[in-house]
Formats: sequence, structure tokens, C-alpha cells
Amino acid sequence: MSIVNRKKIAISAILAGSFWFSQIGFAAPMELTLDKAIDMALASEPRVFIADSSISTAKANRRIARAGGGVTVDYDYTFKKTGQTKPSIADSIENSNSNLLTAKLPIYTGGAVSGNIDKSEKAMLASEYSYDKVLQEVLLDTTNNYYKVLQARNTVKLTKESVERLQAHLTNVQAQFSVGTVAKVDVLRSEVELADAEQELIKAKNDYDLAVANLNNIIGNPLDTEISLQEELEYKPYTESLENCLAYALEHRPDIHAAKLNVDAANDAVKVASADYLPKVYLSATNSWTGENFPGNDKSTWMVGASMNLNVFDSGITSGNVNKAKAELFKQQELERQLVLTVNLAVKSAYLNLREAEKRIGTAKVAVVKAEEDYKIAQVRYSAGVGTNIDVMDSQVALTKAKNNYIQALYSYNTSKASLDEAIGLATGKEIAKDPIKKQQKAIAKG
Repeated sequence: MSIVNRKKIAISAILAGSFWFSQIGFAAPMELTLDKAIDMALASEPRVFIADSSISTAKANRRIARAGGGVTVDYDYTFKKTGQTKPSIADSIENSNSNLLTAKLPIYTGGAVSGNIDKSEKAMLASEYSYDKVLQEVLLDTTNNYYKVLQARNTVKLTKESVERLQAHLTNVQAQFSVGTVAKVDVLRSEVELADAEQELIKAKNDYDLAVANLNNIIGNPLDTEISLQEELEYKPYTESLENCLAYALEHRPDIHAAKLNVDAANDAVKVASADYLPKVYLSATNSWTGENFPGNDKSTWMVGASMNLNVFDSGITSGNVNKAKAELFKQQELERQLVLTVNLAVKSAYLNLREAEKRIGTAKVAVVKAEEDYKIAQVRYSAGVGTNIDVMDSQVALTKAKNNYIQALYSYNTSKASLDEAIGLATGKEIAKDPIKKQQKAIAKG
């Protein structure tokens, strides 16, 4: 998988939407699709800016490494005033202006310069892959929070339906009690069940408010912003096999690519550390001039030459650095191996969870149909005097549970699909990069 372009969402569109929303006031909820939520999260999430800063740091390190093989020029100027402790004549005090210009070019460094350049190149590419991984994590978190709001909204709707059914049943029971066809215990039991359902509705509304706050937080909205989601939880069949998912993940996960590059960079670091065993050759040129008057032009001397430096003995510093670099190389190799194992487990877990939720969707859907029919029969039997209030209550509980199971199965399926997309290295919900306005985003970040 090629490195995902480091592109963000068009901030101007988001700002325009925010301006429009501010003009109409807070009476109307903010309409939000999953794609728009992802756009807003990518434009505001601190993790994205932090990862982007890491790329900038890596690029700066690459420039530094490349400069290590170039010419360096130093200029040194010294002014001196000298004289006798007890001057006998007025001109015994002299001024001196000394100038030294030195140019130095490394000819051979034992592989230190080239090794540092190679290492910095790989570190920069690794930072870009790490950036892509952060984008996918933000996408997954946004998608999961979006689905959580959908689930909470459905739960509130379902709980309201339960309250309405129990309220209608209580009205029926009270009517029958008033004419003496049912006992007082039926009224009391119906009132208790209604009170319990109302408690569940309070809890469901609070869960919805919390889910909205979490979604607002990740997309950069004020936490109390009212939102109206434009989608529903739905079932879309997933046709890929587990084997294909595992193979795709090993080829496309950005963090696996980053781990491989980290191993290569650590290998380059071993070469850099070993370069101190080898001689270093430099070409140098100097020009110096001095004089009593500034800037000094009485005497001028130039020199061109070559020098070699060889580390004969350093009390084990070089060998220590080499061993340290080798230990880091082993560490990066093991981190890569650990990551591959972790990715395989993550892919398989997400895949199995998706298939399990998929099966639950089918059984839960059938259960809802049967539970609705059972509830209608229980109501009819109770109204006809051949059924009991307990039968109605039990069928009501069964219906509510069946619908809850269906909602939960849909939620689990969609979140498992999002986790699987992230686990194999796919963008979650939409293509990550589209129509960026990078400069505008950075300007917003700097305020």
C-alpha cells in the first residue's frame, strides 16, 4: 500500500458550515453525516497535528544528515591591543586584527555520512506511515462514536415505544378494573412495570447525551452542540475471507511498513557507529590575514591540504556505541515481529466478531417478528378474559429484549466492520485524503 497522501479535509467548507450553523442559532440541530464527522475530526484532532509535527521533525533531521556531507565554512576574527607594562614611548601600544577563513569538505568518513542520510530517509518515511496510522485511528474513533450515537438514539426510541405500550396497557387494565373484571393486583403490577420502563427511558436519554458529547468532542464541536445524524445502522454483507484479510493487513498496514523502516534505520545506525573504526579524510583550505588597521590587510597567507583522522584508542567508546546500536536493532526487529502477531490477532478478532454479529442480526430479526406477534396475542387474550396480566407483562419484556438484541447486533456488526477496516489498513468510512487545504489548517492551528 502506497503511503496515504498527507491531505486533510477542505477546512473552508467546514468553516462555512460552522458559520451557517451559527447564523441560524441553536434551535435547529446540526445535521451530520459520517463523512462530515470524519472531515471535522481530521481537521481538529490534536493527534493529527502531533503526527504531522513528527514528519516535520523527521524532514529537518534529513536535511541535517544531508548537510553532513557538504562543505563547512568557518570565519574567525580576533582583535588584540598589546603593549608594555611600563611603556617608555607613546607608540609602545599596538593594535592587531586577525582573520581566519576555513573551508572543510569530508572526502571519506567510513560510511558515517551516507549511513546518517540513509537512516534519516527511512525515519522520515516511517513517520509518514505513522501519520497514516494516526489518521486511521481517528477515523475509527469517529466512526465508533458516530455509531454509538445511532445506537443510543435507537435505544431511546425503543424505550419510548415500551413506555407507550405499557401506558396503553395500564389504561386498559384500569378500565377493566373499574368495571370489576380484573383484580387490583393487575393495576399495581402494570403501574410498577410502567415505572420501571420510565426509569429505563431516563437512563437511555442520558446514555444518548453522553454519546453525543463524546462525538462532539472528537469532531471539535462544543460538547453541548445538538446534532441530528442523517444515517441509520444498517447491515451490508461482507464477502471477504479471513485469509484475504490477513494477507491484506500484512501488505497494507502503515504501522507494519513503519516498523520495517525502523528496522532498516536501526541497521544503518549500526553502520554509522562502526564508522568510528575507520579513518576519516577531509579536504581543507584556509586563508588568514592580519594587520594593525581594521580589518587587517598587511599579511595574508593561504593553505590547501588534506587531513586524515584515525581513532586508534578510545577506551571502548566506539565498541560500546556499536553494541548499543546492535541492541537497538534487535529491539526493532522484535518490535516488528510483535506487531505482526498483534495485527494478525486484531484482524482475526475483528473478523470473528463481525461474523458473530452477522449471525445475531438474522436470529434477532426473526425474534422481533415472533415477539411482536406474541405480544399482540397476549393483549387480545387478556382483553378477552382468557389470559393473565403476567402473560402481557412477560410478552412486553420479551418484545423489548428482542428489539434491543437486534439494535445491539447491528451496532456490533458495524463497529466490528470499522475495526476490521482499521485492522487490515483500510480507511474507515471513506477515503482518508481528499481535497486538502493544508496551509489553511496550519493557520487555524496557530491561531
